[in-house]
Amino acid sequence: MNYKIVEQVSRKKKSMSGVLRVVMIIFAVLFVVMGITISQAFMLPGFLLAGLYFVFDIFSQRDYEYMMENGQFEIDVIYGKKYRKTAHILELSNLETVAPHWHESVARYKKNGGTEKLKKYDYTSYDEDTPYYTMIIREDGHKIKLLLDLNEELLHAMKTQYPEKVYFA
Repeated sequence: MNYKIVEQVSRKKKSMSGVLRVVMIIFAVLFVVMGITISQAFMLPGFLLAGLYFVFDIFSQRDYEYMMENGQFEIDVIYGKKYRKTAHILELSNLETVAPHWHESVARYKKNGGTEKLKKYDYTSYDEDTPYYTMIIREDGHKIKLLLDLNEELLHAMKTQYPEKVYFA
């Protein structure tokens, strides 16, 4: 059975990132104007601050794309709506469990109350209204913990393939 399911999740912006952007622009313009009127020594900090603004703009906006296709689950990180990087390509045959973060099947992997410590990757939107799921899976021989905002279509597709490993909220 061939299938391909794609979901895109946008990470919520941090609360003070807009204020930081405005402050960076104001200081960059101020330094460039001071470089024109007072001394050219102010020009370099102004241009460096403008460059820093563009770098901050790219790396502060993050979207995630989950793609499930023929037994593979791929996670891409999209920076600044322009640059894409593949973070994980996982075989679903190595899946241990997918469950809501509060479910008993992932309780032993919790940060403070769990008995097993795993490397954690957070690919959620940070939206309080969206329930997130914990996926425990093997990658390169090691178990990892992924936090994901999975939609119903992805969950149902996983549930049909691995009914004993996928739990709903």
